[in-house]
Amino acid sequence: MSEPILTLTDVVVAFDALRAVDGVSLSVPRGQRRAIIGPNGAGKTTLFNAIAGAVPPTSGKILFDGHDVTKLPPHRRAQLGISRTFQITNLFPTLTVRDNMVLALRGLSPRKFSLFGAPDTDDTEASRIAVALTAALIGERADVIVKEMSYGEQRQLEIAIALVTTPTLLLLDEPAAGLSPSERSMIAEVIRSLSRDITVVLIEHDMDLALGLVDYVTCMFEGRVLVEEPPEGIRHNAQVQEVYLGKPRHA
Repeated sequence: MSEPILTLTDVVVAFDALRAVDGVSLSVPRGQRRAIIGPNGAGKTTLFNAIAGAVPPTSGKILFDGHDVTKLPPHRRAQLGISRTFQITNLFPTLTVRDNMVLALRGLSPRKFSLFGAPDTDDTEASRIAVALTAALIGERADVIVKEMSYGEQRQLEIAIALVTTPTLLLLDEPAAGLSPSERSMIAEVIRSLSRDITVVLIEHDMDLALGLVDYVTCMFEGRVLVEEPPEGIRHNAQVQEVYLGKPRHA
């Protein structure tokens, strides 16, 4: 097994008396596809936010690629190679796909973008944008206005935006939420086709979809790691069936 790119040690995230993440320790090897699953309220998104830097851990340690990032803000973690998508789309619908990519690549606000107009891209930027769009399987859609895209294509664009910064760790927060069956299949194909140079950690409510995409699964319950196993073991794990699928342990 390759060395870990991400290691969490006894991470706690508390909001007053609520410990949304309660002493989580886990290690993700470089290049792995890892799913974090669990029922609503298990702490999955809070854990994602702690990894990305959106929420500071109350205690514990987060190591990424040899760096202690526990106290680093999100932009510093992004500079080191962590990128993420969100459960709710976060795009600029009146701009083109390419313009959304430029905003992400340069870290510009829409206001600055509108004041100064669409900036020219140099060859390096244009290449990075093209590579990211192709990886998200929307390489031919660069000049389309975002609001004219299907919702599934917009989710693909969000993945492209996360990829344009050339991350080594990609965090996907429910990438298939709200999609039709055909759109879910397309998102799955995007994730499967990503380079193994990118480690992928995803939250996905659709258990079957998640287990079909990953090498290893962490199941959370009430802020803690309940069990970690390969997908096939998770499918038949009695604890997972009880807390995640709602089946009694001895059915």
